[in-house]
Amino acid sequence: MKVLMINGSPHAKGNTYTALHEMEKIFAEEGIGTEIVHVGNKDIRGCIACQSCHEKGKCVFEDLVNETASKFEECDGLVVASPVYYASANGTLISFLDRLFYSTRFDKTMKVGASVAAARRGGLSATYDELNKYFGITGMPIASGQYWNSIHGREQGEAQQDAEGLQTMRTLARNMAFLMKSIALGKEQYGLPEKEEPCRTNFIR
Repeated sequence: MKVLMINGSPHAKGNTYTALHEMEKIFAEEGIGTEIVHVGNKDIRGCIACQSCHEKGKCVFEDLVNETASKFEECDGLVVASPVYYASANGTLISFLDRLFYSTRFDKTMKVGASVAAARRGGLSATYDELNKYFGITGMPIASGQYWNSIHGREQGEAQQDAEGLQTMRTLARNMAFLMKSIALGKEQYGLPEKEEPCRTNFIR
């Protein structure tokens, strides 16, 4: 089993990484592999709605989005972590996620998703909600911890002092590992849920 972890911070070893690393340790104990993809310091533009990905099966822009697509397809779980900017996720990360989720046509049903927010003080729950929407629209069960998945710290390393935040990350990782393993067993016995043909109800006809 493998979890793909997306670091949406510009700082490779900042407080967002501290949260992901705390989860990594638990995943290792659970026998689950991890890989961190650092997104927040990359030059990633937003989606231009060209629909080229419907024909080519990948985004028209050759960058980290297409490099990550196969890793996303192969993973059992996805953790998306972001610092908080104006009660929202890092804009670079959102551009990355918009294009990654839209341009990948594989079935994401029952891949487990988890979102993590890091901030000095406020805006954590709004960012947590924002990131969870990517999972909810694609049939990905959302893993939760013992609190909203957040950690506090401003300067690099300060998150190490947030004992409750670190514990939340460990709990989240254990819950996510349990959910992934349970889904794997369920798929062996029952398969995936039946899917109906999509019914699109546009309001302008």
